Order: sequence, then structure tokens, then C-alpha cells
Amino acid sequence: MIVGLTGGIGTGKSTIAKLFEVLGAKVFNSDENAKQQYFVPAIKKQVIELLGKECYLDERTLNRKYISNKIFSDTTLLKKLNDIIHPAVIRDSKAFVNAHANKLIIKESALLFEVGLDKELDKVILVTSPLELRIERVMKRDGSSREEILNKIKSQLSDEEKLKLTDLVIRNDEKEFLTTQAFEIFKKLNHA
Repeated sequence: MIVGLTGGIGTGKSTIAKLFEVLGAKVFNSDENAKQQYFVPAIKKQVIELLGKECYLDERTLNRKYISNKIFSDTTLLKKLNDIIHPAVIRDSKAFVNAHANKLIIKESALLFEVGLDKELDKVILVTSPLELRIERVMKRDGSSREEILNKIKSQLSDEEKLKLTDLVIRNDEKEFLTTQAFEIFKKLNHA
């Protein structure tokens, strides 16, 4: 079974993915894979043509702040960048699925619906979290400003839109136990 795990920035997707991994699922992290794609020579060339050589601080480091400032204020640039990066992510995720046949596979991605990664999934889990809590988490994690975070949130589908496309929900509101929620969903998926 192939299950998507999504949620907006700061909802705690990565924490939930780690819980599923501990429970025995195989996890493909689309967002981490996307970061690696930037350094594939053919993709790097296209990124530089689209956004400029300032995207790279050196041979192994992205200028994430520069890229974010460019793409999260221009939806056309964001789409063009996704069109460069995400076909390679999809190819790698298919290879991952093939390598782990007959296992519960979790595909973690912030942009699951936005880039069409949901099309080959059996189920989708959405991680939700209150807006202020998300902003607080990302400010601590990345040192981003409130405005930068809100721009990223605006570039993603809203929770309301994602809920319409989702089978299961985990609430990361610091009230309900994440471990309990993940375990219950893991049991359901293994008996589906």
C-alpha cells in the first residue's frame, strides 16, 4: 500500500513520518529528495537559467532564502521551478516503491496535491496544526520572519482544500498525542 503524508509548512509532517518509520513503514521524503535534485547537473543548469546563479552558495549549499524570496512572491516562477524539480522526484519515488514492494510505503510531501504526487496513492494522510503554532515552529526552526512564513503558507493549498482530498487526518495541536494517532492509523493501513 502506498500512502501520502502531507501538510503545510510547520505542521509536523517529518515528525509523523519518523513515527511511521519506527512502526515499520518505508518512508520516501519527497521534500528531501527535491533538495538533492538541485545538485543534479542538468537540473542545476535549468535552475540557474530560471533563477540565477545566486541560488547556490557553493557546490553543496543552496541559497534557500534567495530561492524562497524569488518563488514565493511569484507564482509563475514557483510553477516553473516545480516543473524542473518534481518530474525527477516522481521518478525517484517510483523507483523507491519498486524497491520496497509489498511494504507499507509513506510518501511524505508538502506539495503532494500541488505537483500531482497524489495520483498513484491508495490513501492520503493530512497533518494539520493551528496557524500560530505552525508559524512559531518555523520561526524557531528556520529563523524565518512571520511574513516569509505566511508567503510560503499562501503558496500551498489550504487545509480546507486538502481535507476534501484526504482520507485520514492527524491533528498536531499539542493536545492530542501524535504517537497514539499515528499508531491507530498505522493499524488501519496494515489491515486495509
